[in-house]
Amino acid sequence: MPSMPSSDAANMPVAISRTSVPQGPLIGALEEGTRTCRFALYEASTLREVAVHCVEVESLRPEEGWVEQDPVAILRAARECMAAAVAALPPGLGARDVAAVGVTNQRETTVVWDKVTGQPLHHALVWNDIRTSKTVDAVLARMPGNDKDALRALAGVPVSPYFSALKLRWLIDNVPAVSKAIQDKRCLFGTVDSWLVWNLTGGPRGGLHITDVTNASRTLLMNIHSLQWDPQLLRTFDIPAEILPEIRSSSEVYGDLSEGPLRGVPISAILGNQQAALVGERCFKEGQAKSTYRSGCFLLYNTGAQCVQSKHGLLSTVAYKMGPDAPTVYALEGSVAVAGHAIKWLRDNLNLLKDPADCERLAAEVASTGDVYFVPAFTGLYAPHWRKDARGILCGLTQFTTKGHIIRASLEAVCFQTRDILEAMARDCGKNSSETLTELRVDGKMAVNNLLLQLQADLCGSSVVRTDVTEKAAVGAAIAAGQARGVDLVKLDALPPPQSQGDVFTPSISQEDRKARYTKWKMALTRSLGWAKPPKSASMTDKRYHLLASIPPSLFFISSFAMMLVSEL
Repeated sequence: MPSMPSSDAANMPVAISRTSVPQGPLIGALEEGTRTCRFALYEASTLREVAVHCVEVESLRPEEGWVEQDPVAILRAARECMAAAVAALPPGLGARDVAAVGVTNQRETTVVWDKVTGQPLHHALVWNDIRTSKTVDAVLARMPGNDKDALRALAGVPVSPYFSALKLRWLIDNVPAVSKAIQDKRCLFGTVDSWLVWNLTGGPRGGLHITDVTNASRTLLMNIHSLQWDPQLLRTFDIPAEILPEIRSSSEVYGDLSEGPLRGVPISAILGNQQAALVGERCFKEGQAKSTYRSGCFLLYNTGAQCVQSKHGLLSTVAYKMGPDAPTVYALEGSVAVAGHAIKWLRDNLNLLKDPADCERLAAEVASTGDVYFVPAFTGLYAPHWRKDARGILCGLTQFTTKGHIIRASLEAVCFQTRDILEAMARDCGKNSSETLTELRVDGKMAVNNLLLQLQADLCGSSVVRTDVTEKAAVGAAIAAGQARGVDLVKLDALPPPQSQGDVFTPSISQEDRKARYTKWKMALTRSLGWAKPPKSASMTDKRYHLLASIPPSLFFISSFAMMLVSEL
C-alpha cells in the first residue's frame, strides 16, 4: 500500500517511466509551493510528464506564529528547477521544443521589493503566518459591528490574517524599509507569482509586474465581480494602488522568459495552486470539486458563472478565466490550515514517528482512534469557522491510548475538517451534502495514503477518486498555458478526464456510525475555542469567553454560577 512520501526525496530528480518516446511540442509548468518548488515538462498532446526537477524551499519561524521565506531563495529554486528539468529531457528533445510555460504558486504569500534594485524589502510573509492578529483587530474596529464579513460582498472573503492585504499592511506599519520605498515610489507588491514573473521576464530591466485573477482574488483587495483593484478596499487597508500588479486573465501570452535555457519562451498562464489543481482535475463543470491534501487542505467547488456569496464561512473565489475575453468561472473554497503539517508535527515535536512515510502503517495498526479526537488548530481555525482564538487539542485520551490512536486521529482530523467544509457548501447551495457532491477528486502529497482516502470516504459519505498523478497543480498550469498558445492540445471542454488508476474509495461504514463520530468531532472542536487571547471583535470570538474574561478575580467565588451562566449562553 502506498503511503506519504518522505520529504528527503524532494531534492532528487524524478525518474519518468515511459511506454513510448515522447515528442514535442512541450509545455512547462513552474510550481512554487509552500515547501517545494518544481518544474515539469509535459508532452502537449497527451499531458504526459517527460521531465521534472524539484527542490525544497526553507521556511523560517522567527517567532511563534510567524512564517517567512526568503524571496531570493524562492527565485533561486525556480531557476534551478527549470534548468535541471530541461537538462533531464530525453534524447531528441530540448529547450527548442518548449512552446509555453505556465506558473502556479502558493497563494496569499506576500512579497515586497525595490523595483530599482530588484531586492526584497523583507522576507515573504507566508500564507499561514498569523502575526497580523493585531492588524486584523485594528481593521475590524473600523467595521460596523466589528463584522469580519463586512467586506465579503466586495472581496468574497472575510477579514482574516490569511489574506495578503493584512500582511501588506503589517509590512508597511512595521518595516521602515517598506514605508520608505513606498514614499520614494520604488516599492512593488505581489504574491509569489508576481515576484517570479517580474524577475523571470527581466526584473529591473523591464520585468512584467502582473498577477492573474485567481491570485488577486486572494488579496482582499480585488473586487470579486469587476476583477479590478477596488478603491474602497484600498482605502480600507490604506494601500497605495501604484504598488499593485496589473490584473490579467489566467491564460494568455504575457511575455517571454528573459534568461536561462528557456529564454524567449512565452509565459502564457498564471494560476494560484489550488485553482490550478481544479483545472488539472478537469473540474470544468458546475458542481464538480477537488480537494488537495498537502501541508494544508484546500477544497474547491466549481459554481460556474455565478459568484456564490457564502453565508456559512466559505470563500468566494475566482476559479479561472481562460483568456482576456473568456467568461469568469467562480468557486466556493474551504481552506484548512493544518493537514499534512500535523503529521510533521507528530514527528518533529512529539517523536511519535520517524518518517511521515510510516504514518499509514502505524495508523493501520489500530482499528479505530480509540475514541481519541485531535483538533490541530495550531494557528487557529480557517474555513468554515474562522476562529483565530482556537488552538490544538487532543480529547478522549485514556491509559490505553497509543501513538497509533493519535496518528490515526490526526488523519481523521483532516477528513472531519473536509466534512465541515462540505457541510457548509451544502448549506450555501441549498442542498444536503449528498446532493451537493457525490464524488470528490483528490490530489496532493497526502493523497497517496490509502487509509486517509478511505477514512475520507467513510466520514463524508461520498466516493473519493484518486487519479493518475498526485500533483495536479502543475498539470493545470500546463493546460492553461497550452490552450493560450494553441499548441497540440484539445479544447478545454473536450479534454478527457484524468486517467484513473482505479483508485476509487467508497463509504464502508453505516450512516449511524458516521453521524456519531462527526458529533464527537464537533464536541472536540468546541473545546478548542477560546484558548488564545480573545480578539477585540466579539464577532470573531464566542461571547461566553468574553463573559468569563470580564469577571474580576474577587468575584470568582461565584465561579459555579458563572459556569452555569456560560452554559446557558
